[in-house]
Amino acid sequence: MFKPLQLFIGLRYTRAKRRNHFISFITLISMLGIALGVMALITVISVMNGFEKELRERILGMTAHATISGRHGNLENWENVATSATEHQKVIGVAPFIRAEGMLSFNQQVNGALIRGVLPAEEPKVSEVGDQMLFGELDYLAPGEFGIILGKDLARTLGVFQGDKVTLIIPQANVTPAGIIPRMRRFTVVGVFEAGMYEYDSTMALIHIQDAQKLFRMPGEVSGVRLKLDDMFKATDVTHELINEFPGDYFISDWTYQHANFFRAVKIEKITMFVILLLIVGVAAFNLVSTLVMAVVDKEADIAILRTLGATPSTIMGIFVIQGAIIGIIGTLAGTACGVMIASNIENIIPALEQLFGTKFLAADVYYISELPSDMKWNEVAAISSIAMVLSLVATLYPAWRGSRVQPAEALRYE
Repeated sequence: MFKPLQLFIGLRYTRAKRRNHFISFITLISMLGIALGVMALITVISVMNGFEKELRERILGMTAHATISGRHGNLENWENVATSATEHQKVIGVAPFIRAEGMLSFNQQVNGALIRGVLPAEEPKVSEVGDQMLFGELDYLAPGEFGIILGKDLARTLGVFQGDKVTLIIPQANVTPAGIIPRMRRFTVVGVFEAGMYEYDSTMALIHIQDAQKLFRMPGEVSGVRLKLDDMFKATDVTHELINEFPGDYFISDWTYQHANFFRAVKIEKITMFVILLLIVGVAAFNLVSTLVMAVVDKEADIAILRTLGATPSTIMGIFVIQGAIIGIIGTLAGTACGVMIASNIENIIPALEQLFGTKFLAADVYYISELPSDMKWNEVAAISSIAMVLSLVATLYPAWRGSRVQPAEALRYE
């Protein structure tokens, strides 16, 4: 079907002639439509991948890849558990923690808080909070001094600065002659961190694990140990392996379990956006159908002459399939090249546009991700390009079939 004759004529039909500039113009429009669709699809999917990666990294900057805790909330002999966990080849960091809830009060301001007791020397092994400090250091948390590190938005809500003293009220009570009163303790603000996620910046407070043990009456106990893996995408597999190694009263979970709904929503949104943008390529393919139909009508006389010279219907069909395929391939390759170029350099393109127009697309005081990230994946680029080419080829079938059905006598009657 695809012989040099069909290829030669198909290539010739894609070039402009003096009497059919309009056909050549709409051919160019079809190429541009496919190119724009492919370019937009690659760029948007890469940006969505970038946002997903950025969110995942920020969430995991405060959340461990995996967690081993006691079934009843307390874990004794956590050192033995940590030692056993580090024997797994994919575990590269272990740190204990105490998790509890409370209320922080300063002057007339009161705000709920998620309290996390940590060991300053061990915490950097499983989280990046030490690198996210706006002021102060993680090492400022010393046992017995009751220092506290707050999230940026939590500190802003309370109106505190470094050195201020806040009151931590916990949901436990002391029985006194005056009655039952809630337990509370004064803490000194020694630092503020910014994780970049409102969930943590507005509620998280860090204290030394020994202070947490005293405050929450957990002598020698912790809530669990947090694990960092060499590959966070293997967390589910590692969790299943650790379950077999830690039989008994242990509860083991990973980050995919803790944030399953969030990342599932992100995945659904990405799929929805892919389908919506794929419709752009579909519209361009329909435009290709109209282009080839007009080309068939314009070339009816040529088709009739070729048929009288012995060309078969399959030969005629091959000519227009090749013509449409060339349009689709050129448009797809152009769109892929532009999309890859934009997706690979979007971190430089957006700042240049912001400087040119004197505006900020993602204001830092509104959005927690103020830069437009991009994470281009070649397998997705290949999939998008392949889909565009397939749609282009499918769009050529009806016009090519129609061209093969042209009757020479009817076409040459008025020539």
